[in-house]
Amino acid sequence: MKQQADTNFNLKEMIQLGATGGVILILLSLFGMVESFVERDIIYKSLSLGIALVFGVIFIFGYLSAKRNGNAKSSVGIAAGLITGLVASAMLAILVYAIEPLTLRAVFVNASPALIEALTFGQEMIPGLMTLVGLSAVASLLGAIIFTLPPVPRSAILVGIIMVITVGTLEELISDVIVNIFKLFDAKKAGKSFAGIFFAKEGLSLQGSVITFVSAAVISTLWKLRSQKMKTSFNKLPPATQKSAKISTLVILSLITIFMPQIIGSYLSEILVIVAIYTLMGFGLNIVVGFAGLLDLGYVAFFAIGAYTMGLLTSIQLPQTTGLTGVQMTFWTALPFAVGASVLWGILLGVPVLRMRGDYLAIVTLGFGEIIRVLALSNFLQPLIGGAQGILGIPKPIVFGFELKTSQELYYLVIIAAALAAFISWRLRDSRTGRSWMAMREDEDVAEAMGINLIKTKLLAFATGAALSGLAGAIFAAKLGSIYPHSFNLLISINVLSLIIVGGIGSLPGVVVGAFVLVGLPELLREFSEYRMLIFGALLVTMMLVKPEGIWPAAVQKRELHGHEEDESGIEPAPA
Repeated sequence: MKQQADTNFNLKEMIQLGATGGVILILLSLFGMVESFVERDIIYKSLSLGIALVFGVIFIFGYLSAKRNGNAKSSVGIAAGLITGLVASAMLAILVYAIEPLTLRAVFVNASPALIEALTFGQEMIPGLMTLVGLSAVASLLGAIIFTLPPVPRSAILVGIIMVITVGTLEELISDVIVNIFKLFDAKKAGKSFAGIFFAKEGLSLQGSVITFVSAAVISTLWKLRSQKMKTSFNKLPPATQKSAKISTLVILSLITIFMPQIIGSYLSEILVIVAIYTLMGFGLNIVVGFAGLLDLGYVAFFAIGAYTMGLLTSIQLPQTTGLTGVQMTFWTALPFAVGASVLWGILLGVPVLRMRGDYLAIVTLGFGEIIRVLALSNFLQPLIGGAQGILGIPKPIVFGFELKTSQELYYLVIIAAALAAFISWRLRDSRTGRSWMAMREDEDVAEAMGINLIKTKLLAFATGAALSGLAGAIFAAKLGSIYPHSFNLLISINVLSLIIVGGIGSLPGVVVGAFVLVGLPELLREFSEYRMLIFGALLVTMMLVKPEGIWPAAVQKRELHGHEEDESGIEPAPA
């Protein structure tokens, strides 16, 4: 008993973890994800996305089992990972074996021969299932072994694996980007030859996967070992040298931003425009929720107000659809009115909820968002804003006589708007107003006792957040050229709130990262759109359990959640 307590060998917990992993694998198989993902190769004719999904789940549970039942110097963790992987793979093997005898396809349409063939690797049933269990045991064992490694090599291997999966999955898009880069220098053939080193007909080639893994692992290792020392060395440089280095970096980033649409093409430019619009809204909601601590679930209302104001003031078809005379302003003339209308409604919403907090505030703002959507859809306002038919004929922005029609042209407008929102948020965060918001977020009573005017502070937060959301709505309306009530449902608010939570509440870089993860990646993987909400929910649950502070948390949030933990990185801090 003493030896068991010392090694923390808990067979029951290992089996429970394995059973949990097995249930997840069974659900993923019966939902059709494995069968659908098998059609996409990560490594050409060697590893498909579906098989990577199966082994990835087993790898993760092997890692978690080793973490819970062992330590970095104990072989118990390796044994725990192996047992967990065997349990999970055995449950999946039982499912595959029982599909035909139990005629499971009569109930689960995705329990198909294609699923059986994928999970048995095209072999006969028994040899195929033995291969499945054996490879699963290797995956779980690998996860457990990686946990026992020191932090630096552990991180390097994990980053390498993630990069191979990412690059292999996005093979077609990355290959096009490489060709476009060489095309800028009139070397299209050289670009195709260079892409051919990494990619096969579908997915990565074997040599490409090795190069990708090694490159990512080396970069991760160098960053872990040298980043702190580089930062310390940079801080020791003369102020003039530091300033020159920062200016040079800014110039390089600006040049990359300017030439980005030509490098990535029209499809990726469209995705970047969508991500930038959500980033713009994210900066606004981050002020309300992240800085001021006011939970707003009706944020889409201001987005809709900005879009409808832009439509009413600029539409060339408004007289035909609503019977009104129409103002028909230009985009730039109508933009201040769209932002101003959103600010006005932000203040009007803030007034009745000044004394509300937490769940009560969330419910009221949720109701406000739904009221705006229902009014836009109703027959009551149809003579004014078109009802379900929406507003058509919204003109594109014109800059110096040049009309911004395509996504590659609108990209610059949206990027400038997002950069402006980031600058405003950055300046407000460290200002007197920003400190008042954060004090109010921590404790309203204490903030009021210290002399902070809660009414003014809350209204300013609502108004600022609404202004950025209205700006995003105005650009959105001009981008589409038409707007409809169904474009402004509750899910927009949930998505924006989710991206700042996943990125890191109160963190400005976190907003950008969250937008790319929750908006950009699903757009890149449109072929798997039917599983979008399932993956979305699983990601949110995982983030709340594993990294509740977010991917790129604000310094304050990070200190609150991890300030008590000792540094386990294994890297000695650089000398001061």
